[in-house]
Amino acid sequence: MKVLIYGAGVLGSYLAHALIRGGNDVSVLARGQRADELEKDGLVIRHYFQLKTSVDSVRVVRTLEPDDIYDLIFVVMKFNDFPSVLPVLARSLSGNIVIVGNNPGARDMQIYLAEHSSTRKNVAFGFQLSAGRREPDGLVVSVRGGVQLVIGGLDGPIPFRAMLDQAFAKTNYKPVYHDDIDAWLKNHIIPILAINYGTLIHDGKMKKIAGDNKLLRQMVAAMDEGFSVLEALGYPLVPAGQAKWIRNHPALLRLLLKIFHLLPVSRMIDGSPHEIVALSRVFGEWKNRAGIPTPNWDMLEERISAAKR
Repeated sequence: MKVLIYGAGVLGSYLAHALIRGGNDVSVLARGQRADELEKDGLVIRHYFQLKTSVDSVRVVRTLEPDDIYDLIFVVMKFNDFPSVLPVLARSLSGNIVIVGNNPGARDMQIYLAEHSSTRKNVAFGFQLSAGRREPDGLVVSVRGGVQLVIGGLDGPIPFRAMLDQAFAKTNYKPVYHDDIDAWLKNHIIPILAINYGTLIHDGKMKKIAGDNKLLRQMVAAMDEGFSVLEALGYPLVPAGQAKWIRNHPALLRLLLKIFHLLPVSRMIDGSPHEIVALSRVFGEWKNRAGIPTPNWDMLEERISAAKR
């Protein structure tokens, strides 16, 4: 299977590693220093929990030309980076695209590709359940257990599902198909934003977050409010157990967040302030449309503004 991974950050690097080990013909699109690192040293990943380092040879490309044909293109990026890539994807003659990452705007992206492409585009959306960070020397630290790609189409089954199954057939990384991926992605950003707000408030000092009990209470309460916003707008809460568990076990969640922020692994996960700002802007539009009180969410945003001053 001829596959392009568009984006060589933490998540894209692990996806490339898995598909290479699965016997696929994988190219990675990277630029600048990252492209130089991959060409010189290969794809080097430190698997944090597995206590091992892998090195894979990988074909590096620096552009996606319209007539570069791939069976599958995985676009793995931050939400705020997707807009710059959509025109390139629209010009490509490759037809099967999976857009992977935090994404409350999947429908708009699909519409853009349909309106600006000269050839039919089959588009799926997904989220890779792993994390990590990139070190200054180019080493990728991958923080994961078993890795899944939650994936789905917006208008019924993915037309190229058989190709996806074939690409992952010989890997330990499996796609998990979801019937309402748009709602799943919208639900996902609720805890993502609430947790990252804590990081912004205390400037990435994880032990300070763990010791700020007022902040932990606000974070957990804000998640409840975020799900209420989605409900008010008519979006289903999926996965069904996520919001229910958070609402039914706030004290336990606060304890788990405290423990997490005390552990060294919490410092191995990079967040992007620019992505959080972009996601927060979208959620702000949802709040305005929903018209319901979100006092804890509002207090978190006020604390972020105060921390910047």
